[in-house]
Amino acid sequence: MKTYNVGIIGATGMVGQRFILLLANHPWFNVKVLAASPRSAGKPYKEAVGAKWVMTSPIPTNIENIVVMDATADMEEIAKSVDFVFCAVDMKKDEIKALEEAYAKFECPVVSNNSAHRFTADVPMVVPEINPEHIEVIKYQRERLGTKRGFIAVKSNCSIQSYVPALHPLKKYGIKNVLACTYQAISGAGKTFETWPEMVDNLIPFIGGEEEKSEKEPLKVWGEVKNGVIETASSPAITTQCLRVPVSDGHTAAVFVSFENKPSKEDILTAWKEFAGVPQELELPSAPKQFLNYFEEDNRPQAKLDRNLEGGMAVSIGRLREDTQYDYKFVCLSHNTLRGAAGGAVLLAELLAAKGYFD
Repeated sequence: MKTYNVGIIGATGMVGQRFILLLANHPWFNVKVLAASPRSAGKPYKEAVGAKWVMTSPIPTNIENIVVMDATADMEEIAKSVDFVFCAVDMKKDEIKALEEAYAKFECPVVSNNSAHRFTADVPMVVPEINPEHIEVIKYQRERLGTKRGFIAVKSNCSIQSYVPALHPLKKYGIKNVLACTYQAISGAGKTFETWPEMVDNLIPFIGGEEEKSEKEPLKVWGEVKNGVIETASSPAITTQCLRVPVSDGHTAAVFVSFENKPSKEDILTAWKEFAGVPQELELPSAPKQFLNYFEEDNRPQAKLDRNLEGGMAVSIGRLREDTQYDYKFVCLSHNTLRGAAGGAVLLAELLAAKGYFD
């Protein structure tokens, strides 16, 4: 596989830091550019991030002296220096949309961690094991933007990546209704316990915008490319509640599901065990060998024990049992800043690279 020079836009934030650790020794992607706000521009990365570095691993030595560029003012220069960029900026939604489209129009593909373009009809929102075919909409997006190379592709919200992968292999049984209650780690808000002491011994029953994303985004992921856009699926009916809990990393979901054709418990377990997607077939560098992992123990999965399974890129499932109101209920777990954020974006970029979208 050829190698590509990449940039990280929003390199000083928590997700940007995850990107740096994941890409420091990546076999395909070479970090060439780091960019952030004007207050960080012109400084070596180690100085620019300073005390904001919150990862447990140190800044890689091949990264710490890269001089940070201005994500907006230096855009044209950045676009000429790299084959594509990862974007994880902390800005207003309309500002993010404008920034990402501007990079695309400079013929620089954008793989985004941000939510701004998730419901732009010709922007693929991809969980690579579930809807890799959605990248085919990029050719229509390029026509709209007037670009030859430039485009935007996004990853989905971190919360849905705990439970949608578990539901996906069960679609053949006709999923009718889904109730998902998510218990989300503080790193999803870009926080640690040191920076958010109010979360210690606490639970907050509201995360702004999260329930809407968690109910709507799966329907785009399960949609189809038609007439140059992604038409969202009309079913199943999904309702969610999203809570912030005192966990550093790892989003857990309690899931309840009803089917048109109720499978047996053995059918469900077999579907999970046998499920693999394009990333596994292509053996992409960040792809987990076993995407869905079922635990027989009653007290698993647990965030502390299981969030780092397969480098944080696998999904853990447990407690499958019949329910009195729905057909079945179970619990899921995924690492929100790896599978759910930076790692999911890196896997998406690997898929795009393998399919020639950066060439």
